[in-house]
Amino acid sequence: MTTPVPPAATVPERGPWRDRLASYVDAAIMARVRIWQAAPLAGWHRVIALALVSLVLGALPVVFMMATSQMIGDVPQAVEDGVGSAAWDHLVALFLLAAGAFLIQQVVAPVQQLLGLAVQRAVDGSIRDEAVRAVTGAVGISALEDGEVLSKLSEARNRLENNWFTPGSAVAGMLYLFARYTQLIALIVIIWILLGAPIALGMGVAIMVLRTGNRGGLRAYSRLWRTNGDRMRRLGYLRDITMGSVAAKEIRVFGSMRWLSGHHERTYREYADPVDRERRRIYFKPYLVYTAIALIAVLWALVSLTMAAAGTADSPGQLSTGDMTLAQLTLGLQALVGALMLGRDYPESDVPTQYGMNALTALREVETAVAAMDTAPRGTADVPEGAPVQSIEFRDLCFTYPGSHEHVFNGLNLTLTAGRTTAIVGVNGAGKTTLIKLLARLYEPTSGGIYVDGVNIADLDLAAWRRTLSVVFQDFVRYELSAADNVAFGAAFEPLDRAAVERAVARTGMSEALAEAPHGLDTTLARAYDDGIDLSGGQWQRVAISRSLYAVDKGARVLVLDEPTAALDVRAEAEFFDQFVDLTTGLTTLLISHRFSSVRRADHIVVIEHGEVIEAGSHAELMVGRTRYRTLFDLQAKRFRDGHAGGDAELTEEDQA
Repeated sequence: MTTPVPPAATVPERGPWRDRLASYVDAAIMARVRIWQAAPLAGWHRVIALALVSLVLGALPVVFMMATSQMIGDVPQAVEDGVGSAAWDHLVALFLLAAGAFLIQQVVAPVQQLLGLAVQRAVDGSIRDEAVRAVTGAVGISALEDGEVLSKLSEARNRLENNWFTPGSAVAGMLYLFARYTQLIALIVIIWILLGAPIALGMGVAIMVLRTGNRGGLRAYSRLWRTNGDRMRRLGYLRDITMGSVAAKEIRVFGSMRWLSGHHERTYREYADPVDRERRRIYFKPYLVYTAIALIAVLWALVSLTMAAAGTADSPGQLSTGDMTLAQLTLGLQALVGALMLGRDYPESDVPTQYGMNALTALREVETAVAAMDTAPRGTADVPEGAPVQSIEFRDLCFTYPGSHEHVFNGLNLTLTAGRTTAIVGVNGAGKTTLIKLLARLYEPTSGGIYVDGVNIADLDLAAWRRTLSVVFQDFVRYELSAADNVAFGAAFEPLDRAAVERAVARTGMSEALAEAPHGLDTTLARAYDDGIDLSGGQWQRVAISRSLYAVDKGARVLVLDEPTAALDVRAEAEFFDQFVDLTTGLTTLLISHRFSSVRRADHIVVIEHGEVIEAGSHAELMVGRTRYRTLFDLQAKRFRDGHAGGDAELTEEDQA
């Protein structure tokens, strides 16, 4: 029996309200809970110290206000009695008390800022470490290629990198509120004593209405930043390329600055115009209502105070009857004005707290998203001794990228024989690089598996398995660090081995170039630093290969080369592959290259097309008959013979046709 479905008309009546309530609870309440949960990261000694200092800072203005009010009330009597009288001495004591409260406030305020900075740094350091562990602790990288996750990560990362409204500043901002609300509560109590409970409660409500409106408007406005993550990333990208060195040459040669500036302006307008409109909507009309409520409460309180003091036509005022002193009148006026001033924004707290909460919420959402996407198994088995001893097998491998419906592999079967070099060829988009990602467990197969000596790599300890791999990615990283560090990153889990670095550099022919650098291997590979140098594309590729050879020196047994000579000229490439046999002796090597002159040297060549292996064999075997490999080989060879500049370009399906 099927369960009856409620009429569709009932859904929109309740759903939006639930969504709004859930959104409010998360943004206004749970965000604060997350901040308070992060407070212990600063250390309880810092938190308690900042809270106590803030309480003192909240009490000192009230002490000053009470002392000055009493001074004003005592001035007539002190003047009448003269210098040296008890009234005069009391007036001087009140002056000293007010001056002391003022001076202590000036001394304690910087202490509060220093403690707030210490809290901020401690919290941000811990949260940064948590975020790094969460992001890098995932088995794969699919979450880091998700647009929504990247937007949230970008928001939090920008806050932390620029030290601007960070989660730590939100924690400090929440503790700063102790000062403001201590002062507010004290003033409301004074109003209660002088004017009665109704007026005090009315003032309290009016102040909180202003505060709620201010924080609600700020919360709504800050939400606009979070919903414009794509445009903000685009603006940041355009600023980086127009103001940085990466695209400086092309911008000037191609004259593209005008186009880039126009594109930046359009993108900024697409981002800023809706934000400005929404800001006016959020702040203008609602604040007319909030201000009206506060104005009514303040007028009520002021009229009540003045009428009580001065009286009416029918009754004498309390000042004349002695029921109210001049000091009480002054204190009442100061308390009303002081309380009203506390209805405005708190610059030391409101903005840092709101945007810091947003940053922390974004980080927590990133951590949640990464954890949700991190469904890959975490094996614990040891890597078989000396693996691979026999082979690495891709069995019935199927894979589809997250969010896509197109199969990259659909039942692929491939064997990499241990100790031999296997080359993978195919047209652009055939999935050659994806194989490397799956082998390194940066992604997980949709079905099927990868086996080393008969053991599924998903069952192996992840770190141990990856240490058996040495990979030169096509988009390898150019670290703005020393040459030695760039090479030693191939086995960063061990202390830097200077001799091993020198051996790796020598094997790729980079010794002479780096020896001539200002500090040799300790030279920073970026001209933006003192004595730093820039390398050519080919030199960087040699550094990347050195990195992989360093990993081999430290125990890696599977060498993966994805377009390892793409940035080298023909002569340099020939020199590299002349040494290829020596470099790969004893290793299980997977070579991906679009240059068939390089591929032909492999022990075994595999042609992949449409996610499947369509041909396999040695170069000599695949050149017999009308094979796809021979077609691609001949096409590229013809381009070279004809002197085409693009003769070594990666082949596409159109080339093949």
